[in-house]
Amino acid sequence: MTAGTGAAEGGTFHERLTALAERRIEMGEVRGVAAADPVNLPMIRHWTDAIGDANPLYTDPEAAEGGVHGEIVAPPAMIQVWSMPGVRRSGRQVSTPVDDVLRMLDENGHTGVVATNCEQTYHRYVRLGERPVPATRFAGLSGPKRTALGEGYFVTWNVTWYAGDEPVATMLFRVLKFRPREREEVPPPKPATINAAPRAPYLLRPATPMDDAARTPDPPKTVTAMDDAAPRAPYPLRPAVNRDTEFFWEGVAKGELRIQKCAGCGELRHPPGPVCPSCRSADRTYVVAGGEGEVYSYVVHHHPPVPGRETPFVVAVVELPEGVRMVGNVTECASSEVGIGMPVRVTYRQMDDELTLPMWIPREA
Repeated sequence: MTAGTGAAEGGTFHERLTALAERRIEMGEVRGVAAADPVNLPMIRHWTDAIGDANPLYTDPEAAEGGVHGEIVAPPAMIQVWSMPGVRRSGRQVSTPVDDVLRMLDENGHTGVVATNCEQTYHRYVRLGERPVPATRFAGLSGPKRTALGEGYFVTWNVTWYAGDEPVATMLFRVLKFRPREREEVPPPKPATINAAPRAPYLLRPATPMDDAARTPDPPKTVTAMDDAAPRAPYPLRPAVNRDTEFFWEGVAKGELRIQKCAGCGELRHPPGPVCPSCRSADRTYVVAGGEGEVYSYVVHHHPPVPGRETPFVVAVVELPEGVRMVGNVTECASSEVGIGMPVRVTYRQMDDELTLPMWIPREA
């Protein structure tokens, strides 16, 4: 057997995996190859356009020259961009200490993966012309652990990027490699669709609680519910609800598609956040959207299996006339019928007794 699989004779899988992990820890830091291209302005411009970062120190030579750095620098969060291998991995790549561990888990059926931690530290800004070099250190293995996704192992490693011999950024990265649970063949309950009149255009609502007498009536909504006679098991995937997003999920439960609005400058934004990216105000309210949009982009998900879902299914970015984009599933049509520019409207699907999710259906449906 090769060291690549870590499949030494004798011992259980856990023992062999642990032994391999210990050997990879002993390897210490392994340097990779320098970035294929030097840090450059076109890539910075593409990245800042996609992220929505308008800081002129990253793209405007005149503003950068008068700034604290005296020249254009790359956004720190771009550090991974410079050393990513790309879809077609070239022969330039160097094997890292974590590769064999992940490969052994794959070969043992732990093919599911979900990232759980990504912690980056920036020591200084990267400048135009530099070619960062990544160096990887295997940090640890924890498991087996039983999770809602399946039994698996947490794998942790550290990456340090160097400019010459100077570290410019570090990252701790942790994933859960799990064995996907086999789906139970349960006949789907019969859906019952309740249709009502189209929703009125979006309107302003205060973010502070209102008296029931002052609240406007809830708009009509479309809800797809499960047959009352069928037992409803809890849906395995739950949205992350916090102080920034709870207003959105409260709206979904009422059949409202809410968009966060800055109470200072009036900017609409989604996903919600604690601070307005335009004026930095922490005061916010929301509006209720009209519930229609167009597919801006989409993917058809075939693999890996997703708990609670039947593949294939469509995940789309929907552009709303209010000026924001939302991610959601497109349902009630074949995946082959979905296309960019397709008009859609929101529907609300009750996943279990407590959870309702907004989804999108063809507008003419």
